Amino acid sequence: MANKAIEITDANFDEIVNSDTPVLVDFWAEWCGPCRMVGPIVEELAGEYEGKAVIGKVDVDANPQISSKFGIRSIPTLLVFKNGEVVDKQVGAVPKNVLSQKLDAQIA
Repeated sequence: MANKAIEITDANFDEIVNSDTPVLVDFWAEWCGPCRMVGPIVEELAGEYEGKAVIGKVDVDANPQISSKFGIRSIPTLLVFKNGEVVDKQVGAVPKNVLSQKLDAQIA
């Protein structure tokens, strides 16, 4: 079974993103159409980047603290973190290769 995206919450967020491994975080919601397009891509990336990057998802409705901390206004928004800092950002649904390029740029 391929690796799955980690469910990230207000409670475990800092622990997960404070990593020297790149962390891609998908801010999404159940009711968001474009989020449903990005969701399967994020899951595929979780499998493909196993051991190289951490892939996670934040349900914005269930985790309002993180969403407001990073000023998430429209979803899907995907943030790439390295050592706890935002190093890249993508707002809106994009093809998988766009997200792969953002991750590849952060993998030393």
